[in-house]
Amino acid sequence: MITVAEALARVLALAPAPTPEAIPLAEALGRALLSAPATQLSQPPFDSAAMDGYALRAADLPGPLEVIGEAAAGRPWKGTARPHSAIRIFTGAPVPPGYDRVEMQENVLREGAQITVREPSRGTHIRAAGSDFRAGTQLAPGRRINAADIGLLAAMNLPDVTVARRPVVAILASGDELVLPGTPLTDGQIVSSNDLAIAALVAEAGGIPRILPLARDTEESLRAGFVAAASADLLVTIGGASVGDHDLVGRVAAGLGLERQFYKVAMRPGKPLLAGQLSGMPMLGLPGNPVSAMACGIIFMQPLIRAMQGLPPERPLLRARLSKALPAEGPRQHYLRARLSEGDDLPLVSPFDDQDSARLSLLSQADALMIRPAADPARAAGEIMLCLPLSR
Repeated sequence: MITVAEALARVLALAPAPTPEAIPLAEALGRALLSAPATQLSQPPFDSAAMDGYALRAADLPGPLEVIGEAAAGRPWKGTARPHSAIRIFTGAPVPPGYDRVEMQENVLREGAQITVREPSRGTHIRAAGSDFRAGTQLAPGRRINAADIGLLAAMNLPDVTVARRPVVAILASGDELVLPGTPLTDGQIVSSNDLAIAALVAEAGGIPRILPLARDTEESLRAGFVAAASADLLVTIGGASVGDHDLVGRVAAGLGLERQFYKVAMRPGKPLLAGQLSGMPMLGLPGNPVSAMACGIIFMQPLIRAMQGLPPERPLLRARLSKALPAEGPRQHYLRARLSEGDDLPLVSPFDDQDSARLSLLSQADALMIRPAADPARAAGEIMLCLPLSR
């Protein structure tokens, strides 16, 4: 068995370079940015008023000042500034040259065409040209584009961006006992849930899941599933990768030319994990146990999918204080399903007492996977632990 860190490094080494794709900005939400052109303009393009009030010269305060014009957004004043004058101005309007501050209207007493500033406010209330961004600015790649990024790119007058093509992930679950959700069960049958759960993890990481028909525990059925996955960017199998007589995935994959990177990781849940490359396509063989499959999907598959899009592969870890004492850990790195709650300085993490890897319901209730390294010593309540947050 190899360590989790070594296994992850080998999995990420399977990631091909992202494939660029130019798309309209309106379709870019959630996509992985590879490049955006440098903007040719500055924002704001001129000194602009930060509030409604009067543009004036600080040297003329407190007045009286003569109001000689008006400026509004889209309707600049085009006259010439002169001493002891002011311009009625509205938020977003260009501040005319020659005026060096905007006084908010609440501080101004106006009588006819004259104003007096009763108490000057702090600051100039002018947004300097280019204070948001300047010509030549580029949005950094290696990020999933969010709503604020869309607004910024639009303000930069960029109608298109280059993003990573979303990798297609073929998902092949196998097992004679599996039936589709909604099927009446007979003796020995169970509902296939792993393929749908793994598909959700794929979509969450930015990939396009493609669930293949369930494979049966025969080499012929598995080979047909592998052939159906040939056009995908990543193949993820579920089940059939352990050491039992009916665990045929590794055998069939090897017969089709799998270049295996490793098999078995010193972790729980999720020890029987297979990784390699099949005809130039990365392949992951996840365990069939529901929680093990999900844990391996989160820890290995999602980082691989993110890396295939040029994104930072791993989720940031969270520091939290342990809510209760724990005994020493065994020889494998353990990912404990846990709840998070508010603490004084850090969140509190409370691992479930039952960590049975068949209990998917506990994973559904969990906020995080609390990480205990292999051979971790006994822990006291209040100690700081690292946690992998789960999407809620």
